[in-house]
Amino acid sequence: MATTTEPTALKREDEEEDDSKPSAEDEDTGAQVAPIVKLQEVAVTTGEENEDVLLDLKSKLYRFDKEGNQWKERGVGTVKLLKHKESGKVRLVMRQNKTLKICANHLVLPTMAVQEHHGNEKSCVWHAADFSDGELKDETFCIRFASIENCKTFKDKIEEITESLSKDSGESEEGTTAANLIEKLSVEGKDKEEKSGTTEAPSSAEEKKDESEEQEKTADEK
Repeated sequence: MATTTEPTALKREDEEEDDSKPSAEDEDTGAQVAPIVKLQEVAVTTGEENEDVLLDLKSKLYRFDKEGNQWKERGVGTVKLLKHKESGKVRLVMRQNKTLKICANHLVLPTMAVQEHHGNEKSCVWHAADFSDGELKDETFCIRFASIENCKTFKDKIEEITESLSKDSGESEEGTTAANLIEKLSVEGKDKEEKSGTTEAPSSAEEKKDESEEQEKTADEK
């Protein structure tokens, strides 16, 4: 019995030793393989490079579906209020997380009004001409924040911007009115000068006539 079991045991030990030895495939040769294609860094532009961020808050956006008469989720992401460095125009932009797809993109106008959504202090609604889908659409939005403080911050900032825009538009209208008034006065003054010039012309003609008559009288006397 012993002679039959010993070869088997030795064979198993030899197999275990062979398994413990590293194979040629597992050995690290230290060789480095160069990549076939070199990837170059590409600058990604968002269109926000020439704008200053006035507000940046995480939120969830909904739009009202008129056909279905219900609110539909537009996306979860970050809502921003951006002011252009040159024109001074302010727009509202919201992008979805990860994909950065635009959920909302419209100008903040003096007529824009943000209201609380049916007693929910964390949500508010407004109307706007939105351009997020590549064409202007009259949309009704509802935005929900994680806290009442963030919602209040959003509303206060919108009101601050709209009041500033209304003030600027009022000043520009006053300036335009003043400029028109000055132009009107200058035109009236010019008309008066032209009229006065035309009334003086007959008097000068009469003077010339009188001079010619005097010359004729002098010639007759001689």
